[in-house]
Amino acid sequence: MFPIQDTVQSRSIPLATWGLILLNGLVFLQELTLSPNQREQLIALLGLVPARLGSDAEGWWTLATCMFLHGGWMHFLSNMWTLYLFGDNVEDRMGPARYLIFYLLCGLAANLTHCWINADSTVPTIGASGAIAGVLSAYFVLFPTARILTLVPILFIPFVVEVPAVFYLGLWFVSQLFSGTLSLVHPTFYQGVAWWAHVGGFIAGLILLPIFKKPSPRYRRYYPDEYWPW
Repeated sequence: MFPIQDTVQSRSIPLATWGLILLNGLVFLQELTLSPNQREQLIALLGLVPARLGSDAEGWWTLATCMFLHGGWMHFLSNMWTLYLFGDNVEDRMGPARYLIFYLLCGLAANLTHCWINADSTVPTIGASGAIAGVLSAYFVLFPTARILTLVPILFIPFVVEVPAVFYLGLWFVSQLFSGTLSLVHPTFYQGVAWWAHVGGFIAGLILLPIFKKPSPRYRRYYPDEYWPW
């Protein structure tokens, strides 16, 4: 399933979300200027290699730097589209500064989860999806009755359906957990995706949300698509 649009309109300018998309875009454009060998060297240097953390003190910086690298157009565009679609409303409930810290902490938690599950891996991991998973979990709690316009391909025929956010995001999390579990049983069949980073980022978002959302007295009045007032 691919999300196309949600029904919750942004009521403030999502400065942090746009800033994150811009920063990721600038880094990705810089990647495109590199030769294949240079790109591999950059990913090896700034990508997250779990096995390196225990022996290389400088490797801990990659818990953060890997969040701003992407492996190709599809990887970059899918991540940025998801951040654009869901991030503005979550930022609206937190404010730009709180949201930015929340995003980075979710990304760090996601990457630590990946390292914990794959402690001996020497394969570099890159991408913003772990941090974005935290944004998705915040949306899951804050806007459960929002409707997500979703593209669903059935037998190569694209269908567009509207589903509740609680269903769409809940199903997404279950699929990540299921795939992550299968990756432990059959590692060769599920390589290339940091499933447990997604799981860790989502759970981190659930834990951190009460700390980073605006206190209710400081928040604006609620709209019909914001059914649960917290």
